[in-house]
Amino acid sequence: MAEAIAVVSIVANIIQLVDFGSRVLRRLEEYQSKLGEIPEVFRHIKAELPVLLDALRQTKVAIDAGCMQDETKKALLPAVEGCGVQIKSLDDVIVKALPVSGDSWARRGRKAFGSLRYDAKVEKITVVVRGYIQTLTYHAAASSALRPLADRTLPCPAPSSTVPFRRDPHFVDREILAEIDCKSQQSASRVALVGLGGVGKSQLAVEYSYRVRDKSPATWVFWVHASSIARFEEGYRKIAERAKLPGWDQPDVDILRLVYSWLCDEANGRWVMIIDNADDLGVFSYPSDRYKGSKGDVSSNAAAALLESLPQSPNGSILITSRSRDVAFRLTGSYADIIRVRPMDQSHALALLGNKLEGSFEQDDAVALVEALDYMPLAITQAAAYISQRAPRATISRYLQDLRKDGRDRAKLLDMDIGDSRRDGTASNSIIATWQISFKHIRRERPSATRLLSLMSLFDRQGIPESLLDGCYREDNDAGSDFEDDLNILTSFSLVAMDVEGHQFEMHRLVQFSTRKWLELQGELEGWREKYVTLMDDSYPVGRHENWKACQALFPHAQAAVACRPAHDGALEAWASVLFKAAWYASEMGSYHIAKEMDRSALEAREAILGGEHPSTLTSVSNLGSVLESQGKYKEAEAMHQRALETREKVLGPEHPSTLTSVNNLGLVLSSQGKYEEAEAMHQRALEGCEKVLGPEHPSTLTSVNNLGLVLSSQGKYEEAEAMHQRALEGYEKVLGPEHPYTLTSVNNLGLVLSSLGKYEEAETMHQRALEGCERVLGPEHPDTLISVSNLGSVLSSLGKYEEAEAMHQRALETREKVLGPEHPYTLTSVSNLGGH
Repeated sequence: MAEAIAVVSIVANIIQLVDFGSRVLRRLEEYQSKLGEIPEVFRHIKAELPVLLDALRQTKVAIDAGCMQDETKKALLPAVEGCGVQIKSLDDVIVKALPVSGDSWARRGRKAFGSLRYDAKVEKITVVVRGYIQTLTYHAAASSALRPLADRTLPCPAPSSTVPFRRDPHFVDREILAEIDCKSQQSASRVALVGLGGVGKSQLAVEYSYRVRDKSPATWVFWVHASSIARFEEGYRKIAERAKLPGWDQPDVDILRLVYSWLCDEANGRWVMIIDNADDLGVFSYPSDRYKGSKGDVSSNAAAALLESLPQSPNGSILITSRSRDVAFRLTGSYADIIRVRPMDQSHALALLGNKLEGSFEQDDAVALVEALDYMPLAITQAAAYISQRAPRATISRYLQDLRKDGRDRAKLLDMDIGDSRRDGTASNSIIATWQISFKHIRRERPSATRLLSLMSLFDRQGIPESLLDGCYREDNDAGSDFEDDLNILTSFSLVAMDVEGHQFEMHRLVQFSTRKWLELQGELEGWREKYVTLMDDSYPVGRHENWKACQALFPHAQAAVACRPAHDGALEAWASVLFKAAWYASEMGSYHIAKEMDRSALEAREAILGGEHPSTLTSVSNLGSVLESQGKYKEAEAMHQRALETREKVLGPEHPSTLTSVNNLGLVLSSQGKYEEAEAMHQRALEGCEKVLGPEHPSTLTSVNNLGLVLSSQGKYEEAEAMHQRALEGYEKVLGPEHPYTLTSVNNLGLVLSSLGKYEEAETMHQRALEGCERVLGPEHPDTLISVSNLGSVLSSLGKYEEAEAMHQRALETREKVLGPEHPYTLTSVSNLGGH
């Protein structure tokens, strides 16, 4: 018992310390960014704090992974407590010595003078903290030796790069590279390149990545797209794959935690990570109004996890590209580490044009062209690609003439406002005008390539799979076209880029925007929207467990379809189908807010096209009801399920499987509201109907068995409930396997009723199995996993293991607040559970 208490105590202390220490560090960073240079003595401790916090996190990771012996945990507890004492002392000094923005000049002067007497104290804190860093780092490294032999004997791959782009042989060196290199020399550095789209941030990052590898082949270089949560996780998955991390290819692996732990381990060597296109703060952290209308949005939780997944490790550095200075500050923590990337100066712009054209040209024309293109690298590259493609007939002079034409379509295009508040207001729309010239040329020379570009412009701009392009864009008169030739012309004009393997493609956001605007001007955008949603409907599977991997890969493109609502009924039905299937997957992943919006849109479209009584419409009604129930909106959910049931009875009959599903769903939401007798009648009816129509071992029958067991347990009929849950569990194990989510739900429910019967040891075993299975299959922060965490906490409390129980309830509460919001019924249950300890 004493050992268990020590373990819980050290973990709890570390969690509190990391949180408190992070707040102290932020105060130092805010002082430096808002009020100028920080005093010398505080600079030393500011550099040491991130290292200390990372050492504490590594210690927790080692404990959580079971790699640290009990004696080591006990020995480290005083060190962890000592860290707390030093951080508290530092916080006290900061309050007394450092001025804040609201202080008067006189008060600032007094503090500045008085701060001199704190120098010795801060120096002492710094020395003690360094000692604790050594202690924690040593024991964390020693604990890694306790990993299973199979893990320790895996061959370690040689450091390499996951940068998905080839090096540009025409790259023009800019002083920015030297500045990046200088800032990246600091321990655990984070540097950001900030500028508008097309200014060359990503190209600078690509060149920097190759120079790092040239200079230090023993350094890992990783590239992570950050335009969405899905893309960020994909980048981490590629890191895990390249480094051959144990379990990287398991579908249930927590890829963020796995990679974070590996990056924090200095034994794995030096690394540089490039986070590209970090433009949206919502990808990394909660919006400021996260508690208003988004309580069930699990994507927000995942986003918060992304920010926590960026290591501050002395063996690594991070380079960020972003269009947003605010996002860059949030990720670097300091305005001093932000490098503003502006359009090239004239000499660099002319050098880039010359490198791309590789020939002689009239200097005056070249100067006029780069000036007309705002000295933007992307626009210059695009213009050079166009001229090179059409040489010798195309020249810089003729290109300038085309650029300056006053045609009606060009005037419309140039007058359009991109509507991006983050776009630099000093830049003209010359980039869009430049691309329009390329569009017209490609359309004349190779219409099929224009059609390929048109289709690609509607996908999520990154990770566009070849499998959804080849053969999907051609028309009858394209019989002689070839996908490779079409793709080649698009890449040669710098309109499309591909990954190193050449199987996935991406487009710059402004290329996508201008392509869609161009299609709109040509009156063709609607037709391509119809093609896209039809293609996605054919490609995106329903959200069942066996399809999760395919659903995950295509989910960003399904989300892109939301903005492609077509006007005609046939395509609108396909659009509703895409949203319905994507919402199904989002709900399974616990992303209830996203699922609700998609389900609601799908329902509205189906009602308009098919009518309120069509089976597909009723399926959307039913699924929306289930999502609302998962968000704790029981009355709205009840209304939906009641509507679905009444209409299905009328249209399909009382014993149709879809009708029985509605009976079951209505029973669940009635039970959630405490209407147990009504709920029991519903579940009894659903079970009898399913046994008759589908058979005793059909998954839908077993679901009815499970739900009937729940409502029986709620009424205190524990022996009957136990029999039901035992039957459901045995059936699911036989039909679906031991780790299917439905099976794990039955394990959890059987544990509940065993606990109610006073069989606490058996209940603990069940809840432990459910939790471990949910963490593997669903992830540590999925709502179903948190149910298992909460239930395990309750049974531990019943067994008198109060500190272990408290840790479980604390985990459930903190994560539910993030995942479901502070007012969700499950969150309030966790508040109650924790309050009882």
